[in-house]
Amino acid sequence: MTLTVRTLCENTVNGIGFEAEWGWSALVTVGETQVLLDTGARRAAVRNADRLGLDLSSIDRIVLSHAHRDHTGGLDEVLFRTGPADIVAHPAIWERKCKTDMNGNNPVFNGVPFSRWELESRARFSLHTEPVRLAEGLTTTGEIPMVTDFEVAEPAFHVMEDGGLRHDTLPDDLSLAAETDKGLVVVLGCAHRGVINTILRAREITGETRVHAVLGGTHLYPKNLGQVSRTIEALKDLGVERIGVSHCTGIAASMEVARAFEGRFFFNNAGNTVTF
Repeated sequence: MTLTVRTLCENTVNGIGFEAEWGWSALVTVGETQVLLDTGARRAAVRNADRLGLDLSSIDRIVLSHAHRDHTGGLDEVLFRTGPADIVAHPAIWERKCKTDMNGNNPVFNGVPFSRWELESRARFSLHTEPVRLAEGLTTTGEIPMVTDFEVAEPAFHVMEDGGLRHDTLPDDLSLAAETDKGLVVVLGCAHRGVINTILRAREITGETRVHAVLGGTHLYPKNLGQVSRTIEALKDLGVERIGVSHCTGIAASMEVARAFEGRFFFNNAGNTVTF
């Protein structure tokens, strides 16, 4: 099976003519099936798709890794290109997400920046907590169990409800697991539930223990060096052969991962195409 991942939106770019944006979007192709994982924050995903000569009207499904606006804010622009689309997500996608300061004050809305009514009038939503098979050898992780003792949901994320705030453990955070001849390729959204927890979940649902590659947002920013170091050691223990970091990894953590993986590391930025 051939798997191709084209990064359409990321904080940095892979060449002249591409547009950077704080957000994430990747077009994942397995055989004849095309799945768009996330849509970025605004317009970069569609503009970079144009730059790559990609026709978004031919995609089969959109998968939303979670509700945060830097992953869903480009949905309006994408739907203009696709027309009515099938969208896979977790039921918590409609929660009123927000982000506060580290003391839990000054909440700012950070969820899907469109009304549910508006989006459901333009697309067909399929909401699941369990994995969804998208194509032969490609599935969503579904809800990711919190297994490790060093990966936790950040204290700054909350859900607005009943006039107050509830800490958000981001149960809607999901990724894609692709089975290749060399082992799993895990395409992350933002990895709020932890990149190691995500890999463990991918191995559990596929039965494949080999992990060939991990790419996408690792959410190692703004983690402390201790958690970054434990993540790197766990990646090595899991036998990860290649790692491409993107949005929400941070420069400091990226440097540590690059040192640890040397020639097996790459920055996975907007405009990048990787084939497995």
